[in-house]
Amino acid sequence: MTQQAEQAPRAPQAQAPDTFRRSRIRRPLSSFGLMYPLVFLALLALSWFLVTTGGLVEPYVLPSPADTWEAFADNTAYLWTHTVVTTVETVVGFVIASLVGVVVAVLMVYSPTVERTFYPLVLFAQVIPKIAIAPLFVVWLGFGASPKIFVAVLMAFFPVVISGISGLRSVDPELLELTSTMGASRIKTFWKVRFPAALPELLSGLKVAATLAVTGAVVGEFVGANSGLGYVILQANGNIDTAMLFAALFIMSALGVLLFAVIQVAETFLIPWHASRRNRG
Repeated sequence: MTQQAEQAPRAPQAQAPDTFRRSRIRRPLSSFGLMYPLVFLALLALSWFLVTTGGLVEPYVLPSPADTWEAFADNTAYLWTHTVVTTVETVVGFVIASLVGVVVAVLMVYSPTVERTFYPLVLFAQVIPKIAIAPLFVVWLGFGASPKIFVAVLMAFFPVVISGISGLRSVDPELLELTSTMGASRIKTFWKVRFPAALPELLSGLKVAATLAVTGAVVGEFVGANSGLGYVILQANGNIDTAMLFAALFIMSALGVLLFAVIQVAETFLIPWHASRRNRG
């Protein structure tokens, strides 16, 4: 019996805390499936190189990768200064849209009167092209950062509200009845049940909102600005400097991807219990 006990397979040891924390950070990064995008980007860059070096298009129509990199390397300080401006506008607009959007979503879920009153207005504000009303914000708020932040808020606000409402209403009604039976207050039920259950959909909406906030900030800079990536794009377009234009566009894309990745990593710590996180792990 002793020998059989010794030969029995041992239970796997618990994962060390440090190793577990590192694996939690690596999971959202690996969930992107970086292999396939990198291969696709490599093929795209190769095609771009062959098209431009083969003389199939004029340089002012499509600059070569070398010209784009040269424009970026020669103007690093210039691009960095304007990237910081757009980043600040984007982050501030995204944070304001997230906070206000969550509050509005909670009010709409808990008050049918508020929903009937404000939901049509939210939808109306969303369908209006932001480029059409951005000049009004410049007239009202001036040429500083305020109109750009306001446009970023408008762009990011709608997905936060919609995902928040959908998430808050996705709670199992029987679970809400159970908490009511146990005497839990509405505030405690919200923080212990409704809000955690809404986090998966809310975080998905925040990912969309983060990328839209970048677009909103740049759209605001198109209308009236003397700094920011939108200003750089307008100047490059006016000078027919497509290499600089492409460099600014790549920085814009990188900024949006970075904000998306930050929320993706936050998911690991906020909803480690969700099925989507377990499947990716």
